[in-house]
Order: sequence, then structure tokens, then C-alpha cells
Amino acid sequence: MMTRYDNSLNGACACCTLDPDRLRAQLESEASLAGLAAEIGRTRPHMFSSTAVFISQLQLERMAAIVAAVENVVSVPGYRAAVLERAPAMARTDPGPRSVFMGFDFHLGPQGPQLIEINTNAGGPLLNVALARAQQVCCAEVGNALCSPTDLLQIEEVFVESFRHDWRLQRGDSLLSRIAIVDDDPPAQFLYPEFQLFRRLFRSHGIEAVIADAAALEWRDGSLWHAGLKIDLVYNRLVDFYLEAPQHAALRDAYVAGAVVLTPHPHAHALYADKRNLTLLSDPVRLAELGVAPEVRLGLKPGIPATVSVSAEQSEELWSRRRQLFFKPARGYGSKAAYRGDKLTRRVWAEILAADYVAQEIAPASERLVLLDDAPTDLKFDIRAFAYDGSIQLLAARLYAGQTTNFRTPGGGFAPVFIAPLQEPEA
Repeated sequence: MMTRYDNSLNGACACCTLDPDRLRAQLESEASLAGLAAEIGRTRPHMFSSTAVFISQLQLERMAAIVAAVENVVSVPGYRAAVLERAPAMARTDPGPRSVFMGFDFHLGPQGPQLIEINTNAGGPLLNVALARAQQVCCAEVGNALCSPTDLLQIEEVFVESFRHDWRLQRGDSLLSRIAIVDDDPPAQFLYPEFQLFRRLFRSHGIEAVIADAAALEWRDGSLWHAGLKIDLVYNRLVDFYLEAPQHAALRDAYVAGAVVLTPHPHAHALYADKRNLTLLSDPVRLAELGVAPEVRLGLKPGIPATVSVSAEQSEELWSRRRQLFFKPARGYGSKAAYRGDKLTRRVWAEILAADYVAQEIAPASERLVLLDDAPTDLKFDIRAFAYDGSIQLLAARLYAGQTTNFRTPGGGFAPVFIAPLQEPEA
């Protein structure tokens, strides 16, 4: 059994594995997508890194075990009651679907993978499928390690089945005819190219699909409509997780009435992605009080950095050890308004105290060596596990410099994840 992780490829090999021609072919798989790769390169130059990230089989197994353990905790009635008590009323009812593309974000450390947060509507799965399929062997060492943890030939079928499964959980055997991929002003979104890929994917599987601005949806006659067409299922890419904004009223009303299948949905966000949930998931004593089994608590303890809610009562203590902490808003997303404690000013600290934040022990990110202008440079990376119903479907890395992932770093962006063989020490 493997008991350690060899980091030599990430730390020493700065090879470029991305084949741009293959990537273009993957992104532009049909005529309607012609020019997509060039558009991404022009408007989003740091979306894709030219290198890959390597992990061990043991790390993959550990991440899968943490995801499964979280799923187990979420099924415990005591935990559900604790987190739903603070959720809006419309998020307390379970509509049935499991919610597609849950994002479990990990940092890798010597003690094993560390789950730093969970997100609903995690972006990037189809972009990362295209990216993983566009890799080439650049040296013998990498050639031995280009082993994907995902069946890249079947993964799109797996994704579509997740949507169909969510549909059946709420609608039974009725026909799924039309999906709306919904966000605010979709063409202005950084991941809009992925919306186009999903539209192609759904249509290729016999499901009509549209990309829709949430403000353009209509709730009337007991159904949700867009441009005169009835919508069966909404693939929800909004970051208004509880549909509280006025422009989301039609979608909110249709969801509350059970007139549309929404995935991911507010109930899932309340159970998984509210950052305050990490204060429970990282606290074995509290989990025991909520009724979580001992073996599950034991499995989670080394895998989630200790997290506490920020309060005025703890302000002095948290400020004194701020350099060991990362501060995140409870409803945060995309690293917005998140701060490393060693970068805090008194002004920002006052803003944190006045808002709803958690403080998490810093789990340092791993590093990947890349070449920038022929100069070796170390970039940080995290691993995003795209999961459905407690199982990992796809892994992707995000390379960056600075406090958090940003897609503004030269040489950074999404990178595929491969399983490196264990290198035995020399005798």
C-alpha cells in the first residue's frame, strides 16, 4: 500500500503538455462553436494553463473518502436540522434532486488532502474535459504519468446522466424536453464559453437547451417560460444561492411551487456550501453531538482545517493569531471578499466583524513549477473535485499566484489532473 506522495513531477518538471490544436478541436467540436478557442484566447488568456498537475493514487482515494464522509454527515438528521435552522425558509424543503457539479476544493499537504471549502454550481467541468483530452506527452517521465482518474471517453455521458437522474428524482419517468442554462447576463460571465459547450452537449443527447438570463424568465400559468418556450429543468449557474434578488423572482416562484426542476438548488447550498457548515464538519465533538458515527468523524478530522465562526466575543483571540487563519464570508463564492489573516488591515478587520465570516486554519497550497518567459516559476494550485451524489466525477487543478485562485496569473488557470506512479526510493 502506498504511504507517501512523490512530488518530483510537480516540483521539478516544467514541461508544457497542452496541445493547442487538440484543444481547439475539442472546444469546436461542431460548426456552431467555430471560433470559440480563439475567443477564449483573446478575452480569457489565463483560463487554461499549458501544463498538468500530478497527484498520487493515495491522494485520490483520500479525497474520495472525504467527499463520501461529507455525504454521510449530510444524511444525518441532527446535522441537517442544525444547518437548515439558519437557512431561509425556501431552502429548508428538499425538492429531491441531488444537485449537479458539487465542487469540493482541496489543498494538498504532507498530512494529506485538506478540504478547504464546498461549492454548489462549481464551474469548469466541460472546459476541463476538453483540456484533459488535449494533452500530449512531452517527456518520458510525463508519458508514464498521463493516467487520468476519469474515463475521458465516457465522462460526458456521465454528466448528462446526472441531469437526467436529478430530473427523475423529482419528475419520475416523464420526458425531459428542455433545459435552460441560467445566469445573470450570461455572455458577460467568465465561464460563458462553458455554457455554450453545455448547450451543445444537451442538444447532442436529444434535449433542447437554451442559455437564458434569469431576468428574462417568466412565471405564468403554472410553468416557467423563456422566450415563449416552457422550461423543464434549469441548470443553475447563479451565485444568488437563495434566489433573493428581484430579477430572480420568476425562477424563485417556479422553484417554490415545484414547477421547475432546479439543479443545483438552494436546499443543497444550505446543506453543503454555506461556509458556516465547515465549523461543524471540522469539529468532531460537535459532530458527535449531532449523531455522526465515530468512523465518519475519524475520517473527517485530518481532512478539514479547523474552522470557527467569527464573532465579537472572539475578536481579540482571532486577531492575535490572524496570521494562521484565512477569513471567508459565510455565503462567499469565487474567493470574493476572502482574506489571508497576514494581509488584514484594521479597516478590513472591522468590516469582517460587522459581517458574517468564518475563520479557517490555513492549509498551505501545493506548488507547480512552470516556465514563464523561459524562467522557472512556482505557482500555487488547488484541486477541485466535481462530485455528484457523494462520488467524484472529475478532478481539475487551478494554478495561480496570490492569495486565491484568480484566472489572472500568466501560466495559470485550469490544468488537468493525472495520477503519477509512486517513485520508490533508491536503495
